[in-house]
Amino acid sequence: METQTQEKATVWLKPDQVDEMRSATVETSATYLAARNDALIATLYDTGLRVSEAIALDVDDHLDLDDSVIALPADLQKDYPTDRSPSYTEIELADETVRTLRMYLASRWKETAALWPSRQADRMSTESVRNVVRDAAVAADVRPLTLTGRGGPEDVTPHTLRHSVAYRMLNVEEGNTFYDVRNRLRHASIQTTERVYDHIDRV
Repeated sequence: METQTQEKATVWLKPDQVDEMRSATVETSATYLAARNDALIATLYDTGLRVSEAIALDVDDHLDLDDSVIALPADLQKDYPTDRSPSYTEIELADETVRTLRMYLASRWKETAALWPSRQADRMSTESVRNVVRDAAVAADVRPLTLTGRGGPEDVTPHTLRHSVAYRMLNVEEGNTFYDVRNRLRHASIQTTERVYDHIDRV
């Protein structure tokens, strides 16, 4: 299973595979959870947020859809291994992600301060996010790219979506460098970005 240490990315997805996961989660989730699960996967894949950051988001404090940004105060972000405290950051959202979030928020079955409530609680847990992502991958039968070829749907985790942001930026979108990936994923240093993602940058 993938860990969130700053080692080489071992599992990542292509954009069309993430689209397949989103379609699958809408088709297979309970009706009242479908919009949440779709918006959750879309947001993770757009922003590259870590799970701990995503579940800490509150609608009023951290989401500004008029400006298309998610605000990340320092205390929501992961502490760096070097103890260098991250600074306040705003992550720009793609137009499609904003539309997906608006549709989700307009029809939420549970009004909570947290952006992502669960059936059992006002805020999803790390494990519940993992379950949503894995179940979507299994339902879509996606086979992610790995260091040794193709993996199985059960290999897909929320952190896989973070790695997939780097893959998309380096191989699908044009004009991005490792510095752009570093800024998007908020690594402490460019060396971290290169160490984690050098092997997925096509030559």
